[in-house]
Amino acid sequence: MNSHDFVIGFDADDTLWHNETNFERVHERYRALLAHYHDAATVDAALLATEKRNIPLYGYGAKGFTLSAIETAIQLTDGKIGATEIRQLLELGRSMLEHPVELLDGVREILAGLAPRHPLVLITKGDLRDQERKVAKSGLADFFRAVEIVSEKDAASYAAILRQHRITPQRFLMVGNSIKSDILPVVELGGAGVHIPYHITWELEHATPPSGAEGRFFAAGKMAELPAIVAGWSARK
Repeated sequence: MNSHDFVIGFDADDTLWHNETNFERVHERYRALLAHYHDAATVDAALLATEKRNIPLYGYGAKGFTLSAIETAIQLTDGKIGATEIRQLLELGRSMLEHPVELLDGVREILAGLAPRHPLVLITKGDLRDQERKVAKSGLADFFRAVEIVSEKDAASYAAILRQHRITPQRFLMVGNSIKSDILPVVELGGAGVHIPYHITWELEHATPPSGAEGRFFAAGKMAELPAIVAGWSARK
């Protein structure tokens, strides 16, 4: 890409399409499956601890979640969980992988309006095959100059992507629902970020907004506010 372009990066899950609602639906069924062993709070805490411990091995996404869910179920039942219940857990994981891609309101129209004026890049983390499926099923791929699927969204990952595509950090704006993954690493590199929260945020994605980022951090209530933010940001450059 031309180093003089104003480039906009987009997160995918819970920024362009629904994702965490699918996880929450599965969480509810998981709690019900283990209800005769433990209360919901105990199940949630144990599963979160297992997921956090396993992320370096399994990464993010439905497959890693399923493995962590099975491990937690064995732990919480002292090994008493049966093959039928484990099969149900596997089916829950499969249902997540087969779930249709449902776009958030107005996403297609906003991308269509921005793409002719700015190069757009999709940057998402998670299981490669599942993310590729969602990108293809979304019908949004043609709006993006590049699609990057990474195992972690940290400053090093973003720096590598910016170098690869010859994007100057000061002319890069990242849009996403996670302050931890979509905003803080980009601001650290000298770029800007627009936080558009989703109504559910996974606990491991919680973070506080960046400090000392005047003019480089924008909080939006909904995607419809993005075009005005982009126009103001690029005009100040």
